[in-house]
Amino acid sequence: MSKVIENMVTRRSVRAFTDEMPTDEQIAEIVKAGTYAATGMNRQSPIIIAVTNKALRDKLAVMNAKFMGKDESFDPFYGAPAVLIVLADKSAPTYIYDGSLVMGNLMLAAHDQGLGSCWIHRAKEEFETDECKAILKELGIEGDYEGIGHCVIGHIKGDYPADKPRKENYVYYIR
Repeated sequence: MSKVIENMVTRRSVRAFTDEMPTDEQIAEIVKAGTYAATGMNRQSPIIIAVTNKALRDKLAVMNAKFMGKDESFDPFYGAPAVLIVLADKSAPTYIYDGSLVMGNLMLAAHDQGLGSCWIHRAKEEFETDECKAILKELGIEGDYEGIGHCVIGHIKGDYPADKPRKENYVYYIR
């Protein structure tokens, strides 16, 4: 089995992280992998915002929890210290798929770096708010972007999640 396929088969969503920040090098490798995700007609509609600033990370967590219907003491990012936010330009007809492929690459690359990751939803709702639009403006990001997801990454706290059996009838062959 190739290393790539091995990473695909062994990657799991992690929901418990230590507060140890991944290194800048690890984050750079993960983000680089995200930028090489396939996109429709190579439009490269997504962008990635790498958040390692604790105050902003915590602010996003509170917003995300509210969209979940939870109070602000709930951490939807499971303690992960770094959040890679994927947004995609809505003018590309494939923007949702493009952003989803970026998310997949980010999670696989985190696994390859020995880190845990998890796709956290509600980026769409967050980045429809004036508060998050102001963050984009501060970063100099212009355009009509939709939040695709948050890829939370960090060092795994506890045991790595066990493999779950694949469902029956997952694949059908026509020969």
